[in-house]
Amino acid sequence: MLSKPRIILGLDPGLADTGFGVISVVGNQLTFMDAGSIQTAKQIAFTKRLESIFLDINKIIKKYQPDLVAVEKLYFARNVTTALSVGEARGVILLAIQQNNKELLEFTPLQIKQALTTSGQASKKQVGQMVKAILKLAIIPQPDDVADALAIAITASFFNKKLV
Repeated sequence: MLSKPRIILGLDPGLADTGFGVISVVGNQLTFMDAGSIQTAKQIAFTKRLESIFLDINKIIKKYQPDLVAVEKLYFARNVTTALSVGEARGVILLAIQQNNKELLEFTPLQIKQALTTSGQASKKQVGQMVKAILKLAIIPQPDDVADALAIAITASFFNKKLV
């Protein structure tokens, strides 16, 4: 008897682009459902950009009703301004997850690279290739934020034993 499909939403936070990827998990079988990018324009007020990300994440959560949401942790950034804005975008994403009472897992980029490629030094292209192979896609999802979000969802499927 097949178990009930579990839905995982992966999120790659960013102020200009927040990638999202939705997969279904049945046993060890992972299936692509949807992916995309929430984009906000530079000329829009910062707080409006954050609100837009928050509202779009809420819509995605309500549409797919994921059993689990996985988000990339911000662990290091060369540019402090970028790190702060990504951190604030992450904050509104975490708030949307909490308000929708969804289980949360967080992973560093290193954990995601190791989970998909066994190497913490893997390139974005290598991670994208693994996303393509694991989900049996015709091409590597674009832009990079979308492939990263799917990689985050795949990583969550490996780590969350409640989904088996």
